[in-house]
Amino acid sequence: MSNYTIYIRPQPFQEITSLPGNMRQRVRQTIGDLGENPRPSQSKQLDVPFELDLWRLRIDNWRIVYAISEAAQIVDILTVRKRPPYNYQDLGIMLADLEDSHD
Repeated sequence: MSNYTIYIRPQPFQEITSLPGNMRQRVRQTIGDLGENPRPSQSKQLDVPFELDLWRLRIDNWRIVYAISEAAQIVDILTVRKRPPYNYQDLGIMLADLEDSHD
């Protein structure tokens, strides 16, 4: 399997740096592993009305939401949030920002 390039957007980068120490390490390791396997068995594809290949990984109460571009071999980390209360309401805004950055 080929390696994917991982891009961490500025917002999730800030979210990761503010995580508690042990969770920050687990999230960083998980994100790093996405470079070799962007669709691990514990991930779930999100059913959203967008044409992107959007996935989420759960680590305890935290969610990593990311998009996969198969053609470009890119994994874009969109957010790292605690659930609850996070309910994916701002997903459209994040995806619009992602599409603008790829134009």
